[in-house]
Amino acid sequence: MYAAELAGTALLVLVGLSFVIALNGEGGPLLPFLPWPGPRRALSGFLFGSTAALIALSPLGRISGAHINPAATFAFWLEDKIKWRDAIGYVLAQCLGGVLGALPLPFLWGRAGRSLHEGVTLPDPALPVIWPVLGEGLCAGLLVALIFLTAARKATQVFTPLVSAPLFTVLVWLEAPLSGASANPARSFGPAVVTGIWQDHWIYWVGPGLGAALAVMLLRIETLGHRRPEEARLFHFGHPGGVTGGRLFGRQRP
Repeated sequence: MYAAELAGTALLVLVGLSFVIALNGEGGPLLPFLPWPGPRRALSGFLFGSTAALIALSPLGRISGAHINPAATFAFWLEDKIKWRDAIGYVLAQCLGGVLGALPLPFLWGRAGRSLHEGVTLPDPALPVIWPVLGEGLCAGLLVALIFLTAARKATQVFTPLVSAPLFTVLVWLEAPLSGASANPARSFGPAVVTGIWQDHWIYWVGPGLGAALAVMLLRIETLGHRRPEEARLFHFGHPGGVTGGRLFGRQRP
């Protein structure tokens, strides 16, 4: 399970940030074809979200559930769908995967990667710090809410991974100038380790954590009806095989 989370997060960071650099980096190969910043951000978000969806649909998602995001794992732990020991193992694997995924970026993208600090997320220095924190909280909260809403019903479970592409298309377009629209601590952690740039890095843990917690709390309101998932998965629901063996997924009992 942990190896699948590590591999999935590494692929997300490597492929997703490669799209970001190719579209937005100085001298990036796709930059001349889309010179407008807004559409470039939107396309970057769509491609990054699509990468996450494909990982969830892949065999890696069958093994681990394809959280590939500490904020998602935190939300499933709050929802009592993953044991705390496995939640810690997932987050550690995701962070290591983020680093491994970011390590090849300087060699792959050269000047284009350096111009974006290999995809490091940084808040707008002209704004009070509370705004990037709220922006990251909003991004992660919406992601968790959409995952939970679609995963909670049999009719929509199959579409759960697909929410990330349209969501990040909008979020990166609108929110990226504020904080980078990370919504994923592991995605921010990897490039920070590789470049040594830790400026305001705590924002990318505190913001998504608060957003995930708020989303879980709101979806527990009984008047909203059944809005809570039965398993800590984005796809392959009800799959009993792999290395999970029923140990990780489903409601945990004390």
